[in-house]
Amino acid sequence: MMKSRVGIVGCGNISKIYFTNLKKYEEVELVAAADLDVARAQARASEFDVAKAYTVEQLLADPDIDIVVNLTIPQAHASVCIQALQAGKHVYVEKPLAVTREEGQEILRVAREKGVRVASAPETFLGGGIQTCRKLIDDGVIGTPISVSGFMIGAGHEHWHPDPEFYYQIGGGPMFDMGPYYLTAFVTLLGPIRRVTGSAVISYPERTITSQPKHGKKIQVETATHIAGVLDFQSGAVGTLITSFDAMAGTSLPNIEIHGSAGTLLVPDPNGFGGTVKLRRSRDSEWEEIPLTHGFTDNNRGIGVADLARALAEGGPHRASGEMAYHVLEAMHGFHDASRDGKHYAMQSTCDRPAPMPAL
Repeated sequence: MMKSRVGIVGCGNISKIYFTNLKKYEEVELVAAADLDVARAQARASEFDVAKAYTVEQLLADPDIDIVVNLTIPQAHASVCIQALQAGKHVYVEKPLAVTREEGQEILRVAREKGVRVASAPETFLGGGIQTCRKLIDDGVIGTPISVSGFMIGAGHEHWHPDPEFYYQIGGGPMFDMGPYYLTAFVTLLGPIRRVTGSAVISYPERTITSQPKHGKKIQVETATHIAGVLDFQSGAVGTLITSFDAMAGTSLPNIEIHGSAGTLLVPDPNGFGGTVKLRRSRDSEWEEIPLTHGFTDNNRGIGVADLARALAEGGPHRASGEMAYHVLEAMHGFHDASRDGKHYAMQSTCDRPAPMPAL
């Protein structure tokens, strides 16, 4: 298989797992690192024996790079993606695809114009946990899916994160932080979304950081911190998704639960690749733990890049598509719009349900 040559833009904390894993996938060759701080790019390149350490502009101008992996902060996702696409390079970007719908639409437009591809995190749906659930659903084990419920509920980042202010600014909040994992899993398991509605509130207008090194600093909250969403899928299934930074004592709710006409499925945390899958058929009195049928159950970040490279080599579709990432971005905005306007938000986009991964 012809390998795709990859360059990483953004050498911060999250980059380390990408550098580690992209050195292992046979579909790619990691050849360059870039950052606004060139010294940081040089440090990562030295640490992982990567040949080239660049400024961002130098990396985008390198004709030997096929795929740009964009690990910048969300506010820079669109600008870096568009520059890379205009340079004729394929792009894999960390979640979310962009901050606004307009930015997301522009990324996809430029990709179409230039004849290159966009892929986007999260890629955890490619792991063994979600893929095992996908197989159970596709095999009809729970019958016709009727509903799905997802819960991402916690106490907020000011209790543990060293720099939590962003999570309470516009573009942050629990939906834009963690919603992509849940909604991408929903679309993988049940297909695209037709419409959404919801309620979004700021429960605590001011937060106090209790983590170090900013202990005691006050945060003025600018974005909703508890969002309760309802989704109607094109398939006819109905979903619920609650994301919250306001549960100060935690929660006992499951990550994701899917109810079908013949059984119920407990889906593992979509923020991970593996996890425990449990099934209870309508005729059963107990839950059954289902052995995972698919691999990639560790921290396999970068698998979406490898899948993009495979698709480029073989000529088929890649799974973590830009269209699905935009569909998820639109749904997240839709919850907030529906709360503000007091009505359903009709989705303007759709996407293909990604193909399942090969089983073990």
